[in-house]
Amino acid sequence: MSPTDTHGHNRLRDKLRRIRALVRKESRQVVRDPSSVAIGLILPMILILLFGYGLSLDVKDVPIAIVLEDASPTSMELAAGFRLSRYFHVLFTPSMEQAQRLMHARTVDGIVRIRSNFGRRLGVGDAAVQILVRGDDANQARIVQTYGEAAVGQWTAHRSVEGKSAVSGPVGIENRLWFNEANESRAFLVPGLIVIVMTLIGAMLTSLVVAREWERGTFEALFVTPVQPDEILLGKTIPYFVLGMIGLALCLLSAKFLFHVPFRGSVLLLAGVSALYLLVALGIGLFISSTMKSQFVASQITMLATFLPAMMLSGFIFDLRSMPALVRLVTYVTPARYYVTLLQTLFLAGDIWGLVVPNAVVLAGMATVLALLTRRATRKRLA
Repeated sequence: MSPTDTHGHNRLRDKLRRIRALVRKESRQVVRDPSSVAIGLILPMILILLFGYGLSLDVKDVPIAIVLEDASPTSMELAAGFRLSRYFHVLFTPSMEQAQRLMHARTVDGIVRIRSNFGRRLGVGDAAVQILVRGDDANQARIVQTYGEAAVGQWTAHRSVEGKSAVSGPVGIENRLWFNEANESRAFLVPGLIVIVMTLIGAMLTSLVVAREWERGTFEALFVTPVQPDEILLGKTIPYFVLGMIGLALCLLSAKFLFHVPFRGSVLLLAGVSALYLLVALGIGLFISSTMKSQFVASQITMLATFLPAMMLSGFIFDLRSMPALVRLVTYVTPARYYVTLLQTLFLAGDIWGLVVPNAVVLAGMATVLALLTRRATRKRLA
């Protein structure tokens, strides 16, 4: 082997040795840093589970109330068609008034009304079934309407095949949408977008404030000052809270004057529940920022803990009832779920206290718990 070949071989061997050393060093660093393991292994698995089970546009087991004003066998047979369908979960109610109360309380998403003269009008070909559907989710409303019409059509075809029907014309269907009479998707989407905006302002921005202090080395300067943890948290919370409320005002103005979304609730009540949710989002961001010293890690964890659940597990886009039971349990610890319900109720239905109070209480409890956890985490860091 010539000297030139020997020199080239040595250079290649030294290069490979340095690469192995760097790989070993980085591997040990990853093993020592639990956050790197979490982002590299746990985060992809969670995302796969969320997208695999959370993304579902199927509508099943839709709760509907059937008002059976006609007790004839024909009407009972039609009602049984809805009850045996896998797309509906049927509640029989004795009166239209009770069914309306269930609709206002979001216990049911639709009402099927079989009037008292249905059997008699069926014989002359002038029978009609009234189907009322919640319109706050325009996409789901259209699907439920289609399912209802299909159930009536299937029942009619079944009677014709068996020769039972004395119908001289088709059974009419009277469709009505509640809370979103125009059946426009923007009336449902705009309140949900407000949730996303509030989540971004509250959690994503504050998730970096304390971590940034650690990275820059300026947090240690607070150790020699008499500043208390509560004062630090308030100093970092108040500016973002004000920014969030300004963002809320801009969203409300856009919803009203740009998208013409109906608003039937109280502005003060909407501001109050929005402030509660903003405190929850700020609490999540500050808690993550206080426990993580890396802005990158804090931002990734915040994205996983707030933004993705707000998009996928809040009921903003996907029907929660279509998700597996385990995923539905996860949605109960997702703050955005309660805020979406509050916004849709206040925008489209009004001040329905039976829905507003329980959801607002849950948000208030979450904000309190997060404030205590963040204070404790900050005190431990400063100690």
